[in-house]
Amino acid sequence: MPKPKLPPAKQRVPLVMARLAEAYPDTGTGLHFGSQFQLLVATILSAQCTDAQVNKITPALFAKYPTPEAMAAATVTQITPFVKSTGFFRNKAKNIHGAATAIVKEHSGQVPGTLEQLVLLPGVGRKTANVVLGDGFGVTGITVDTHVGRLSRRLGLTRKIDPVKVEMVLNKLIPQAEWTRFSHRLILHGRAVCNARKPRCETCSLRDVCPRIGVKPPANGAT
Repeated sequence: MPKPKLPPAKQRVPLVMARLAEAYPDTGTGLHFGSQFQLLVATILSAQCTDAQVNKITPALFAKYPTPEAMAAATVTQITPFVKSTGFFRNKAKNIHGAATAIVKEHSGQVPGTLEQLVLLPGVGRKTANVVLGDGFGVTGITVDTHVGRLSRRLGLTRKIDPVKVEMVLNKLIPQAEWTRFSHRLILHGRAVCNARKPRCETCSLRDVCPRIGVKPPANGAT
């Protein structure tokens, strides 16, 4: 028997949001931080690394360099040993130092509070900027990491592959007030249920609204 045709994404989104909110009522980044600057650093470190691993190394890092001024006054060589276990550590140490230096020189030691300013900092793309804005400033934004991108395609919300294009699509589908919470809930669901290799479809609360088999993205991600 063929699968029943599901309603368009726009009609399914309210149910998807409600189910995710029921499953994951408490949202927020899994990263530990004590300031907007520490959140920025932790988010840079989380690229290609788990939050749990980042949380293991940041207490020592932040004890030594708790502020932009302290981090900028250090050298990349001094920072590197603290972040070595997070992967791509040389680039991360360089970017953390560069971001701290820019914050001190260009923003009087304060992490800028707009996406346009944040993405000008070394090592900061839209994903990192939206995490900092959402969890550090209370400014809502869609954070498109690997989980959000994967689940958005599996749920048939978009067929886009480029993270920025996925973000733009979700911005139109999700109410702005829910952007940050929706991102966190998709990430949690991606980790707990809809993982990359072996999604647990049989126990998924979204299984009746998920056209996963029919949303394989095209090779060029154009549609």
